[in-house]
Amino acid sequence: MKRQPAFWIQSLILAVLLVGLFVANISLGSVSIPFTNLLTGLLADEGIYTDIIWQFRIPKALTCILAGSGLATGGLLMQTLFRNPMAGPDVLGLTSGASLLVAIILLVGQFNVGLSDTLFQNPWSIAIAASLGGAMVFILIISIANYVKDNTSLLIIGLMISAATSSVVSVLQFTSQADDLQIFLIWTLGSVGGTGWRELGVLAVVVGLGISIGYGLVKSLNGLLLGDNYARNLNINLGRSRFWIVVATGLLTGAVTAFCGPIAFVGLAVPHLIRLLIPITNHKILIPAVMAGGASLLLLCDILAQLPGSIQVLPLNAVTSLIGAPVVIWLVIKSKRISV
Repeated sequence: MKRQPAFWIQSLILAVLLVGLFVANISLGSVSIPFTNLLTGLLADEGIYTDIIWQFRIPKALTCILAGSGLATGGLLMQTLFRNPMAGPDVLGLTSGASLLVAIILLVGQFNVGLSDTLFQNPWSIAIAASLGGAMVFILIISIANYVKDNTSLLIIGLMISAATSSVVSVLQFTSQADDLQIFLIWTLGSVGGTGWRELGVLAVVVGLGISIGYGLVKSLNGLLLGDNYARNLNINLGRSRFWIVVATGLLTGAVTAFCGPIAFVGLAVPHLIRLLIPITNHKILIPAVMAGGASLLLLCDILAQLPGSIQVLPLNAVTSLIGAPVVIWLVIKSKRISV
């Protein structure tokens, strides 16, 4: 009973942080917008300010919210499934699988001139390709998990799958045309500024579907934390639960990777940061908290990446890695069960 007020306080902190970072994200940039103009620009026509706010900054901030919440939720699902603190979309090769199919689409122009441009202009084709690529790699990981019970070995296999898919991407890059290669390389740096309202609508549908599936698995996720035998005693169908976790994580990571590029460390670091703030194992509470934490982290990273007052924009992955890498190092040092 005594912990309940602390939970509400922590939830309020997350909510205030999310709202504050959202306002800061749409306020800061290469063009300085005074707070009064920001308010009037949201409600009325303020000329150039209104165009900047509604056509660029709000879609970008909403993309941060969707991408951050999607990646963080996907990371939580996989850490729960494998009961391993180092599990994440990028560590297990899921992001690399999504990148592979996107690379095939973007770099296929070398074989059919104009085809890659046509496909890239269709947001559904990129989203479906990335989702299928991520889901196929994760299904492969799950299949191997039936034979390899050791989590560390499974992580190593995931890294090898990631290396294999990355090698195929390297071959495509080496043989591709300069224009196609430039588009793909920019995409791999990670960015939330390339989504318009049409792409944002596609991203919202796919991420919303993935999160809905994940939230519907709360009972299964809570049972999996205590082990497979305990989950079976709760009448949880392990095969069905694993399948839907694969579907949810594939949709979340694939869609985000398609529109924002392969964003690193968010899915791995955010669940641990949230557990530090809210020390609880109930996924009914964890999933919304992780969503808010992921959205807040990506909003913060985007603020730092766009260098307020400057026209220069840093690669988003550079900022997320600077924040996420220390968290991963801390986890490895703290956990005595992780060995190499």
